[in-house]
Amino acid sequence: MLLVITLSHVATSLVGIVAGFVAAAGLLNSTVSRGWTTLFLATTALTSLTGFLFPFARLLPSHVIAILSLALLVVALFALQRKRLSGYWRAVYVVTALLSLYLNVFVLVIQAFMKVPALTALAPTQTEPAFVAVQAIVLALFVLLTILATIRFRSPAIA
Repeated sequence: MLLVITLSHVATSLVGIVAGFVAAAGLLNSTVSRGWTTLFLATTALTSLTGFLFPFARLLPSHVIAILSLALLVVALFALQRKRLSGYWRAVYVVTALLSLYLNVFVLVIQAFMKVPALTALAPTQTEPAFVAVQAIVLALFVLLTILATIRFRSPAIA
């Protein structure tokens, strides 16, 4: 059963990341694709929720990230559905949605360094310069993406 949960969790996470990048590309072009956005938000929420299905005895950093991601997704959904991206809610949506995507990618990098032998050899404790550099690059790219998307996402066309 744990294998099924693991495979479902990983597959959902990867679909969420891909859908998130497609949705982010739309933000850069001032469009919101209902399909990609719905897929991104749903799979990202599901990824966070399924993380709690793994056995645990105490609250872990992964749980804190999942809770934070879910909170961000609630705000993103509120901005999108209730506020219809009006006024400053457009920027709120961009920031919260892209922060949720970043957290998913952040965890992907951690998992890659834990599970991919070549990466594990580079950073066995995830405190080595290679790991820190990759996470810093990912963070910098997301900061840039979020700034650009916030600036460029002006008059949303919902596709």
